[in-house]
Amino acid sequence: MAAVCSSSLFRRLRPGLPAAAVLATAVLATALTAAPSAGAGTAYPRVAPAPGGAAAFAAEPTGTAPPPPTSTPSTPSTTPFPPSAPTNLTATQVRSTSVTLTWTAATRGCCPVVGYDITYYQAFDDVVYGVSLGDVTTATITTYIQPGRQYSFRVSARDGDGRRSPSTDALTVVTPVTDTGPDTTPPSAPQNLTVGDVTASTAKLSWSPSTDDTGVLGYDVYRFDGWYTSTRVATVPGTTYMAALPPETPLRTLYYVRARDAAGNVSIASNTVTLPTTSTPPPPPPSTCRVTYRNQSEWPGGFVATVTVQNTGTTSVDGWILTFSFPGDQQVTTAWNATVGQTGAAVTARNADWNRVIAPNGSTTFGFQGRWSASDAPPTGFSLNGAPCTAS
Repeated sequence: MAAVCSSSLFRRLRPGLPAAAVLATAVLATALTAAPSAGAGTAYPRVAPAPGGAAAFAAEPTGTAPPPPTSTPSTPSTTPFPPSAPTNLTATQVRSTSVTLTWTAATRGCCPVVGYDITYYQAFDDVVYGVSLGDVTTATITTYIQPGRQYSFRVSARDGDGRRSPSTDALTVVTPVTDTGPDTTPPSAPQNLTVGDVTASTAKLSWSPSTDDTGVLGYDVYRFDGWYTSTRVATVPGTTYMAALPPETPLRTLYYVRARDAAGNVSIASNTVTLPTTSTPPPPPPSTCRVTYRNQSEWPGGFVATVTVQNTGTTSVDGWILTFSFPGDQQVTTAWNATVGQTGAAVTARNADWNRVIAPNGSTTFGFQGRWSASDAPPTGFSLNGAPCTAS
């Protein structure tokens, strides 16, 4: 395994942005290149291949032939073709804070290949990271790799004169939230996200289901501003979601979906879709659920809690996911009457088979045991299938 020679980061421009945003990005990219962070190298430009991929030759002059040379001419320079693109880019190991890549070496152009450049970025973010390597065909990337995140990688070759090949196709991976198990396998990506049934204030999002080795807990629906901010708007148990139409903004508004399992692993994101915008966002719908959280017992380092979910609406809830966040440092260890997953402070509880349906004015209760150290304060905000609930 070769050591990293240098690393860098820079901003990538997104299509469809207003000129002011593009200019601001260019200024920021210049600042990053001029003053890189500690331990970072200089960002390098991508070299575009010559149009048509062929060299241009000067035409023979017309008129009288030149006199014969008085000495033997030297051998003309070889046309400066760059290397070919590397092939077969593969992730041989994906861990929570590292990704190991391998690829098939590029074919030299005019000059020997002396190294490879890796560029990568986190999904739905505008920062691109760069790593320069020697003449190797494998590398383990650890810088800026975090648990439960999606990354795309490309590799290009370079020769001794700085000519760079085209890049490989993008390789996309998602890192697990833990390397110690018992579940380190993310669900598969949701497919075929589409928009349908558009009303004056809402649009229905639909997608194909994901698969997982231990079972999909639910689906996180995200709104993305087209720049670098993603907001999770709901976690739902099924493969549809009624999204409120977004307000008009100078940036793009995209939606995408990720599957989640009980261990907190998330899938690669689905494709993105754009919803129609509205100039008059609708008011939030009235709450149709009430949640009661009770600490049944508590001791230094541990607790037992129950959560009652009541349907205060006029129609049955058929399949439910309750989401909330602990204000303290609680960690769920076991649960009953629901499948409970936790990522950081965020908790996701999905119905069991027998309590899937909650009739109007009906309720269901689940519980869990957990541990805590600094604070066991109860949560105060709850959402049922993406809609806020009243806490009591």
